Amino acid sequence: MLRRALCLLILTAFAAGSLAAVESVEIRSRLDPNAIEITGIDVLFLYDEATAARIPATKSAWYGNRRTLTMELGEAFDLVSTFIPQGFDSARLNLPDRAADAIRVLVFAEHGASDSPPVDITEMTNVLIEIDPFGIQVSRQ
Repeated sequence: MLRRALCLLILTAFAAGSLAAVESVEIRSRLDPNAIEITGIDVLFLYDEATAARIPATKSAWYGNRRTLTMELGEAFDLVSTFIPQGFDSARLNLPDRAADAIRVLVFAEHGASDSPPVDITEMTNVLIEIDPFGIQVSRQ
């Protein structure tokens, strides 16, 4: 009985550890304020492995299939999108109510190389996304 309770406790701890740690996402643009450029940022909150497996591996594949995937996946994920103008100092995203229940949190940006993979921010608590001339840089705050 004690062994079973201990196993259950360990499994619960591992399951809880697999949930997203993300509490805040802030975005800053380091692009020239005189340039005419707006960058779209998508943050995906994925709630099960089957949904996570369907997310494309590159930026171009995500944005090319975004509408279809959004309709097909429905409630299985949350999408937080924003557009950041060049030189914009900062924007804090409003996270979904169930963000802490996500098993994976990914970031795509309409900036940088078309074959760029998403950035996994699942284990970050306070996330800073900076847009620069070469793409996006993601770090902990």
